[in-house]
Amino acid sequence: MAEKTAPKKEAKAKAPAKKAAAKKAASPKSGLPERLRIRVRAYEYKVLDASVRQIIDTAIRYDAKIVGPIPLPTEIKKYTVNRSTFVYKDAREQFEMRVHKRLIEILDPSPKVIEALTNLSLPSGVTIDVKMN
Repeated sequence: MAEKTAPKKEAKAKAPAKKAAAKKAASPKSGLPERLRIRVRAYEYKVLDASVRQIIDTAIRYDAKIVGPIPLPTEIKKYTVNRSTFVYKDAREQFEMRVHKRLIEILDPSPKVIEALTNLSLPSGVTIDVKMN
């Protein structure tokens, strides 16, 4: 008697690694970031624009590729305060603080650009967040 045997299923090859792993392998070997993301924040837009212009001029001086400045939404904080301390609950004052923001991206920064940006002196009241991707 001949026995029937079921054909063996061959193991399927797994799909190649995700694209994110491929991107990491393609990053430069020098250890420098591919992109610098600089978020600049200030209460006064004139001071903010002047400091953004200073950052861009510094980056252009060292032949860096720049994206921006990209205006981000203005953050508005509103405060309501009673005018009097005891009576007159209906009499109130409203105040607001506006935080203006800009985003600048520097693509493939060289060590000279990074050093020049760290040595940059900006006016008080301007905060900077730098992310290296």
